[in-house]
Amino acid sequence: MGAALCLLSAACFGAMAVFGKLAYDAGVSPTALLLVRFGLAAVLLWGVLLARPGLRTPTPDATGRGGPATGRVLAVALGLGAIGYATQASLYFAALELMDASLLALILYTYPVLVTVAAVLLGRDRLTRRRGAALVAASGGTLLVLLGAGSGGFHPLGALLAFAAAVTYTVYILVSDTVVRRLAPVALSALVMTGAAGTLGGRAVVTGGVDLSFGWRGWFWLAAIAVVSTVVAMLAFFAGLRRTGPSTAAILSTFEPVVTAALATLTLGEALTPAQLAGGALVLSSVAVLQLRPGRPRPEEDAPGRPEAARDTEPAPAAR
Repeated sequence: MGAALCLLSAACFGAMAVFGKLAYDAGVSPTALLLVRFGLAAVLLWGVLLARPGLRTPTPDATGRGGPATGRVLAVALGLGAIGYATQASLYFAALELMDASLLALILYTYPVLVTVAAVLLGRDRLTRRRGAALVAASGGTLLVLLGAGSGGFHPLGALLAFAAAVTYTVYILVSDTVVRRLAPVALSALVMTGAAGTLGGRAVVTGGVDLSFGWRGWFWLAAIAVVSTVVAMLAFFAGLRRTGPSTAAILSTFEPVVTAALATLTLGEALTPAQLAGGALVLSSVAVLQLRPGRPRPEEDAPGRPEAARDTEPAPAAR
C-alpha cells in the first residue's frame, strides 16, 4: 500500500504539466493558473485540518527531534510559500508556456542532484564515491537532454527558466529542512500554500487584477491542478512516506517525469528524441542512486544529526 500511494503521488504530480498546457489552451493565463491553484489548494488543506484535527500535531522523527512550533517557525513556513514556492511555481509555469512539458520535467528533475551538491558545499554532507558517480551521470544526462532537443520542443529561454525553477526548489528544500520537523506535514503544506496565494494575490492587485473570464474548460483544468496535482498528490505522498520511509518514497517519486513524458506524448503529441530519452534515463538513474542506502549504513552517511534534505534529498512538502 505504501508503494502504491507513492506511485499515485508521483503520477498526480507528473500530470500537472499536462494539465497546465491544457489550461493554457482553454484561455487561462499563467497568473490566473497560479493564483487559483494556490488559493483553492490552501482552502482544501485548511478544510482537511479542520476535519482531521489529529493531522495538526507533528510526529517526532526517528531521532526524536521536533518540538512545538514557534512564531519564527510559522513565519518561515509562510515565507517558504510567499517567496520560495511562489517564485519556483512562477518560473515553472512560465517555462511551460515556451517548451514541451516532457522536456521541462526532465530539466526540473535535476533538483535532487543540486540539493546534494549544495549540501556538500555547505558542509552538511560528504561527497562519497556513490554520490560522485551519480553527479557525473546526471550532468551527462542533462547535457544529452539539451543537445538532443528537437527543433519544436526546445526553447533556450524556457530551458533557462526550467533550470532556474530547479535551483529555486533546491533553496526551498534546504531552507524547509529547518522547520520540517516542527510542523505536521499537512499543516506545513497549508501554510506554504497560504503564503504563496498571498504573494500572488498581492501581485495581481498591483498589476491590475487577474482575468478569470475563461470558460468551464479552463476551470476544469485549474481544479484538476489544485485537487489532483496538489492536494491529492501531497496527501498520498505523506501517507506513502509514513509506510515506506523516505528513501523508498524518494526512489518511487522518480516516476513523476516518466508520467509527464508519457502523458505529454499521448495527449499533446509531444515526443522526445532518442538522445533525450537516454539523457532522461541517466538523470533518473542518478536520482535513484543518490537515494539508495547501503545494507549497513556508514556513520558519515547516516549520522542522526544530518539534515533530511541532505540525507535523502527528499522533496519538501508541496514544492511543485
